[in-house]
Amino acid sequence: MVRTDSPRGPAVTGLPALYRPAQVAVILDCSEWWVKEQARKKRIPFAWIGGSYRFTEQHITEIIRLFEVEATNRDRTPTVVAAIPRQRRSQGEGTVIPLKGRTPPRVRAATLRSAA
Repeated sequence: MVRTDSPRGPAVTGLPALYRPAQVAVILDCSEWWVKEQARKKRIPFAWIGGSYRFTEQHITEIIRLFEVEATNRDRTPTVVAAIPRQRRSQGEGTVIPLKGRTPPRVRAATLRSAA
């Protein structure tokens, strides 16, 4: 296999081209951050070479396949799911404690200065 074009420098014979996250982001029309985050969470295939993410053409093809969304069949009748009724608490059950907000620090400091 002879490559005439390569994402980095001159063509190398017999080796797959390796793409950096920024190059993959351009190909996929997304952010470099997204590519790195998906790789970090191991949601997409990648190679870890030299302490950084690298992607082959097969990796990029697999990424596209992983995030592909297939069309739904609109002719199918929708499935109706019965709603489960929520359980309500009775009025006498438990005690209700009203919440009280904290006094802002600047107001506390002002009351301390005025009291002194």
